[in-house]
Amino acid sequence: MSANDPDRIVKIVELNAEVPRVWRALTDHREFGQWFRVSLDGPFEVGKLTTGRITSPGHEHVRWESVTEQMVEERLFVFSWPPSAVDPDTRYDDGAKVVVEFRLEPVSDGTRLTITESGFLQFPEAKRLEILRSNAEGWDLQAGYVAAHVEG
Repeated sequence: MSANDPDRIVKIVELNAEVPRVWRALTDHREFGQWFRVSLDGPFEVGKLTTGRITSPGHEHVRWESVTEQMVEERLFVFSWPPSAVDPDTRYDDGAKVVVEFRLEPVSDGTRLTITESGFLQFPEAKRLEILRSNAEGWDLQAGYVAAHVEG
């Protein structure tokens, strides 16, 4: 969570792995599934829907649904997901989405990965803080998972 921006989470992690290795871990749907703990039905393709299911203990009932928004080779991977995935009781506009951005930058020891998730202001105020906190905690975990995956 950004103290200055209640609409987004920003997580920066320094990885002891080269950019091509991190890129593959993020954009190959099988590798992504290993560290993110999700079983995806197919690859990430710009403009296409990717489906699957979460495999993380306690969350196996959660379906994965994302649209790949952008892929800039070894620099930027962006996907979006519907807010109804975490808040099925609220009716959202058809175009409503939460956007996840992975930005890769080479650094002397490997790769700086900046993870940004935005779109939280569209959640009802009564639920927003809980969803924002939960997702921020989730990104803390996921940053550790991707580090272990690419550094191992």
